[in-house]
Amino acid sequence: MLKLENIVAGYGHITALKDISLEVPQGSIVSLIGANGAGKSTTMKTIMGLVKPTSGKVLFEGQDITGHKTHQIVHGGISLVPEGRQILQDMSVYENLEMGAYIRNDNEIEEDIKKVFKRFPILDERSYQLGGTLSGGQQQMLAIGRALMARPKLLLLDEPSMGLAPLVVNEISAEGTTVLLVEQNVRQALKIADYAYVLETGKMVLSGPADEVRHDPRVMEAYLGGRVE
Repeated sequence: MLKLENIVAGYGHITALKDISLEVPQGSIVSLIGANGAGKSTTMKTIMGLVKPTSGKVLFEGQDITGHKTHQIVHGGISLVPEGRQILQDMSVYENLEMGAYIRNDNEIEEDIKKVFKRFPILDERSYQLGGTLSGGQQQMLAIGRALMARPKLLLLDEPSMGLAPLVVNEISAEGTTVLLVEQNVRQALKIADYAYVLETGKMVLSGPADEVRHDPRVMEAYLGGRVE
């Protein structure tokens, strides 16, 4: 579904991604792991058109979307839950969810808001509360719900944390949405993923089925305290 080919990208004179390639098959959960500053969020931003690569290609469903504007990419079927949530703080929970559906003109938006409320009942209770007054965990739920309102084929989750990843990602995947996950809890991420990539200082150093990556001595030593549960 998604393919990155030899992507080089960064900020000004700083190269954050150095010739990275990855693939996300349709229907899968793929995890991207690495230390802080490894380039994980830059990878997500490059997919979404927020960072323009200096070379390489981003392909989605076989189409080259490199250099496309972010709203075009969302229209095409990719949504991002950004690191730090970035909800609209001065708008209500309900309004945030409505904004997630801004690309749609069908008559099922209300139905999808109800689905978000069913997944996260606390948001239903606080539907008219301003987003900025929610707790961190509630804001994370809202950010995920908002991204799902676009009905994405591919969902990019950048550091969802808050203990939400296993439950929510498995549910979303079961409903047919493909997931690319960046998760600070590496043990958790590798347990729920089908396939994993390891980034170190902008370079892809390891990839493979998640269970194999989880048992790789380098990953065990660097991220899992030398052991696998």
